[in-house]
Amino acid sequence: MTITMEKPLPPADDDCCGGGACDPCVWDHYYAELQKWRIEQAQVKEQALKEEQSKNS
Repeated sequence: MTITMEKPLPPADDDCCGGGACDPCVWDHYYAELQKWRIEQAQVKEQALKEEQSKNS
């Protein structure tokens, strides 16, 4: 069984000031973590597909 990271949750409405001056913004962090999660999910899916194909060979 592969252990994967949990899908990140978006910031709460009051986590972002909305001013656009924060660097990095809480949304920048969220989108970076979301991208990492998506990449990991694709890798898990690819590995599962490879394992399934090897079982059927």
